[in-house]
Amino acid sequence: MFSTLIYGVRLAGVGFVFAREGALALVDPAVLPPAGRLGLRLARLVERRGADASHGEGRLAAALTRLGPNWVKLGQFMATRPDVVGVRIARELERLQDRMPPFPTEEARAIIAQSLGRPFDQMFTEFSEPVGAASIAQVHMARLAPGARRQAGEAAGEMPGAETALVAVKVLRPGVRARFQRDLGAMRFAARAAEKLAPAARRLRPVEVVETLSRSVAIEMDLRLEAAALSEMAANTAGDPGFRTPRVEWSFTERDVMTSEWVDGIKLTDLAAVDAAGFDRKALAANIIQSFLRHALRDGFFHADMHPGNLFIDPRGELVAVDFGIMGRLGRKERRFLAEILYGFISRDYRRVAEVHFEAGYVPASHSVDDFAQAIRAIGEPIHNRRADEISMGRLLTLLFEVTGLFEMQTRPELVMLQKTMVVVEGVARSLDPHLDMWKTADPVVRAWITRNLGPAGRIEEIGRGAAALVARIGSLPETLERGERVLARLEKAATSTGFAINADSADRIGRAEGRGLRMATLALWVIAVLLAVLVWRM
Repeated sequence: MFSTLIYGVRLAGVGFVFAREGALALVDPAVLPPAGRLGLRLARLVERRGADASHGEGRLAAALTRLGPNWVKLGQFMATRPDVVGVRIARELERLQDRMPPFPTEEARAIIAQSLGRPFDQMFTEFSEPVGAASIAQVHMARLAPGARRQAGEAAGEMPGAETALVAVKVLRPGVRARFQRDLGAMRFAARAAEKLAPAARRLRPVEVVETLSRSVAIEMDLRLEAAALSEMAANTAGDPGFRTPRVEWSFTERDVMTSEWVDGIKLTDLAAVDAAGFDRKALAANIIQSFLRHALRDGFFHADMHPGNLFIDPRGELVAVDFGIMGRLGRKERRFLAEILYGFISRDYRRVAEVHFEAGYVPASHSVDDFAQAIRAIGEPIHNRRADEISMGRLLTLLFEVTGLFEMQTRPELVMLQKTMVVVEGVARSLDPHLDMWKTADPVVRAWITRNLGPAGRIEEIGRGAAALVARIGSLPETLERGERVLARLEKAATSTGFAINADSADRIGRAEGRGLRMATLALWVIAVLLAVLVWRM
């Protein structure tokens, strides 16, 4: 169809940018069929001078940045899926910085006024130029107008100086949804084509990956949902020592605008300022690790983008996190899995680490627990012969996932996101304290969770949850039986009937439609080939 041609042309342009920036150097020719290897050699003829033709380091990130915000977002998403793109490309994608040129402040003011349904000057007396701009939105510092919160129907006085408080206003980029839907169409087309033309690609489920990206970005582009994530984490961490989140200004938050308390603190990227303020770096590093583990284990809800630019130290010495667009969740099974494997490595109980994998159903029962424990030991023993400050918990989990791949462990996206976030968090902590003992720091949090949840009290609670679930199932049993009877009746009817007939006219129409689709696909491929030839000729 015509859409096939449009998507084909767009993907041809994307392919040219990848080739031009030298990103195709990351593709291993050995995994390609002969025709694919020929195509790769031809495509790399257009690499610009200066591109790293041997390794491609930095070139994939450069290509995605050149393609625009939506492709940067795709790259960041794929950096969390080394199971799909491979470890090498995932590490390359980690170079991506979600920093984009800002859009005009006047446009931001107009979006705010339209979204909130009030004149701008009645809400804010001050409004800065952008203080940060990313692929989805940008942030401004503003000051609430006197009486603005009362006019919005919100009680004032909930925080110091609430009536004229400084706030952070996050504004969605104009037109970002339409642009993303356009690019998403091309991504879906490419994913479907990959599954049809390359059977080996089906194992990586490219269509499912694109749909997951679509859902993730759809959530990120509704700033009310980010505000809800911020509010949920604030409730979870209300009593935590040394950690807090900004307060959401719900009366100034809508789909395209989110307003929250302005964080007056020192970014963890500014270590000189941290030292000048007299903060204890070692205590801050321990606080970062323990806070993250509390969120992941206790709450099952963690900030999945905890790079140093999103972390501040306020005047009271508390850690403050911002930018809650990307969050991770862990169910009870995943939390138990994480706690037990960390504790197993700490205590050198490798068989228990192996058993946890089998109990969770992550490793097929056809494999041997003893063989798996032996593989786990190969990871764990070397770390006990090294200094504590040389041991990386994030690296440990990376090695664990690599080994489990040999035992056919099914990929768990939530655990991959956790591992990627832990690597980032650990890097931030070690920038503050290079000699940080990760295991000693993590031990109190992990041990407390295991004692609480796997001890007698935890077992009793688990039995209670199981009993409640059983009662709920029994309550729905009559409805379930009724549905089962209807299904059985339909199956019986289908089994005794002659089946579904397709008349000749329908079959003819299906054949003509398939023929048109094949012709349009062939035409699209020829157009792409011609465009690439023209582009190469013009270089």
